[in-house]
Amino acid sequence: MSNLTQRIITGIIGGGLMIGAILWNEYSFSALFLFITVMSMWEFYSLCEKNEMQPQKMLGIVIGALVFVLSSFFVRFIPPGIFAVVLPLVFCVFIRELFRQTEKPFVNIAITLLGIIYLALPLALMNLISQSGATGSQETYQYHPNIILGYLFLVWASDTGAYFSGKKFGKIKLFERISPKKTWEGTIGGTLLALIVAYILSIYFTNLRLVDWISIALIVVVTGTLGDLVESMFKRSIQIKDSGGLLPGHGGFLDRFDAFFISAPFVFTYLQLAH
Repeated sequence: MSNLTQRIITGIIGGGLMIGAILWNEYSFSALFLFITVMSMWEFYSLCEKNEMQPQKMLGIVIGALVFVLSSFFVRFIPPGIFAVVLPLVFCVFIRELFRQTEKPFVNIAITLLGIIYLALPLALMNLISQSGATGSQETYQYHPNIILGYLFLVWASDTGAYFSGKKFGKIKLFERISPKKTWEGTIGGTLLALIVAYILSIYFTNLRLVDWISIALIVVVTGTLGDLVESMFKRSIQIKDSGGLLPGHGGFLDRFDAFFISAPFVFTYLQLAH
């Protein structure tokens, strides 16, 4: 079976599961992205361990999962002050390192905290993006699956447009030092498809205005591409091709969701400023 065939089959199955979980309710949505958060952090820390680093894997994952859970639907049922429990846990990373007797303790601390900031925090923001207030709505913190679905479709449109237009027309390298296969032609193709999808979303997903969907599309194209490059930089630094093999044709969770790690904070910020 060719890599493209595997990519398509995995994309259809995975995409169907994601769409179903998002549409079912806020609980299935949160459960899905909590799973993605944990798996992404596990991959990240495992790859760091293979490169002779010693992150506090389990503690880092626990903190990351807690950050995600507290930002999900539970935030509406518990006092905001409960977020304060995360702060002592973060500094427990420093304390625990005292007792590990490793050669590079602050490298281990930095890598552990990096996993939380780079992976758990952006995915936790997906919960807040899903609760962004709709235009003209007073229900500011109600779950809006259409916003998450639209965001997802724009990321997929950008990736798909870039992949096929890059294969067909790609000549001018975008960032050859980090990712030799990425081209400006691919980026342009991804941008055009994302803008088309943004227009379609504005017709059917009226939670946001046309200008909002177009703005999010442009944010996704730029920051999603940069997210892909950041993950490629990480893989290149430890000399691997894929972050894992759990998603045939796509690699690992870091490979599949790299666009969200950088784009989610920008999309969240835009929605907060625009509404």
